Amino acid sequence: MADISLIDHLLDVIEQDIVPMTVEGVAHGNKLFGAAILRKDDRSLVLAETNNETENPLWHGEIHCLKRFYEMPKADRPETSECIFLATHEPCSLCLSAITWTGFDNFYYLFSHEDSRDSFAIPHDLKILKEVFTLEPGGYNAENAYWKSFGIRRLVRELPEPDRSRLEARIAALAKRYDDMSATYQDSKADNDIPLN
Repeated sequence: MADISLIDHLLDVIEQDIVPMTVEGVAHGNKLFGAAILRKDDRSLVLAETNNETENPLWHGEIHCLKRFYEMPKADRPETSECIFLATHEPCSLCLSAITWTGFDNFYYLFSHEDSRDSFAIPHDLKILKEVFTLEPGGYNAENAYWKSFGIRRLVRELPEPDRSRLEARIAALAKRYDDMSATYQDSKADNDIPLN
């Protein structure tokens, strides 16, 4: 069974650390994807970041987080094997590769690729997986020699009551926040020069 306290904590990090910076980022024309890195031992936050594609189209939420992580002094930066990687949305092929190349052995995500396409009108993850890698949605290997991935919503669905309903309510509230950010992004995306907006 999934670790309920970990799920609660990951949702706390999204709510308290990632969402506020994402609201600001979306107001400047960026997409609504964010990420965080936490220590495995005490679950303390190492850092959180959000999408910064208006500066560089490669600065997806996860990539921007990794960029900032490697800008930290080495003495202050934990080994990736000692960390949990958290993404608000299931990582795209670029971000999956970056998580792999940087040595994380895990990642958690809240919203799926299909959510990005269907709920947030950002279909590029699935289009690239299909067109470049000939993979169907979810077609990548979610557990492999490098890492194991965990969909938070899937983990919650497997929990017993009353935890399942309580966490589903938290996720629904977060989904509403992301719906609002998505509407802001969709209204303004024509004004930015991100190639795949």
